[in-house]
Amino acid sequence: MLSISQIFIYPVKSLGGIEVDSAVLTDRGFMFDRRWMLVDENNRFLSQRELPAMALLQCSIDKQVMQVKHKISSESFSFNINEFGGTKITATIWKDSCDLCMVSEKANKWFSQILEINCRLVYMPDESKRKVEQPFAKEGELAALSDAYPLLIIGQASLDDLNSKLDIPIGIDRFRPNLVFTGGYPYEEDELQHFQINKIDLFGVKPCARCNIPTINQQTAEQLKEPLKTLATYRTRNNKVLFGMNLLYKGNGSIKVGDTLILP
Repeated sequence: MLSISQIFIYPVKSLGGIEVDSAVLTDRGFMFDRRWMLVDENNRFLSQRELPAMALLQCSIDKQVMQVKHKISSESFSFNINEFGGTKITATIWKDSCDLCMVSEKANKWFSQILEINCRLVYMPDESKRKVEQPFAKEGELAALSDAYPLLIIGQASLDDLNSKLDIPIGIDRFRPNLVFTGGYPYEEDELQHFQINKIDLFGVKPCARCNIPTINQQTAEQLKEPLKTLATYRTRNNKVLFGMNLLYKGNGSIKVGDTLILP
């Protein structure tokens, strides 16, 4: 039996995520997941790919307030999650252009100082629609500010198998999944073309090609060669290292830890 063992949301793209017991699906992934993003002076998205120090900024949400806290210095910044609606900008995330709202000048100043780069914090309002890329979309599904898809799933057995090959084991946080499941065999997520959780239909549509973010220690921002060096020896396809499966879904509701994955 396959069952959900961990659930994560990442409110601000590429900052530290939050492990939760349950999460509600919206029209573009889990509630609060990657609805905020940092952009540079050219309104292009920022990520750990270029700024590993972003890993050191940890998000948390308490009622209507989000706090971002530096994992080492403990410097923090808080804002109301409904605090947006000021200056509107068109931001670029990969090949997509999105209409987003600035959060506040105060937020821009704090993030610029803590990351030592001029940047701005922006939010994706409900009226901003970003469609999942073709030909993988099924029915015009939406994504928030994730790289391309609303959900990512990884099997715990896959991480265990990888760690058995590494000199120093790593945590699942390196791969930033939304869902982790137990009870399967290594890389079973590769074969999850269609399954259900709480009568919600989920579809595995594209294996996740990994960038350099898994090489960044999420607690120290140190960047090394693993685990991509090892993964490349047995998880490469078309010159891309694959780990995890991107999901689309049909239906609504919530998913919680302990829920069973029902296979056809």
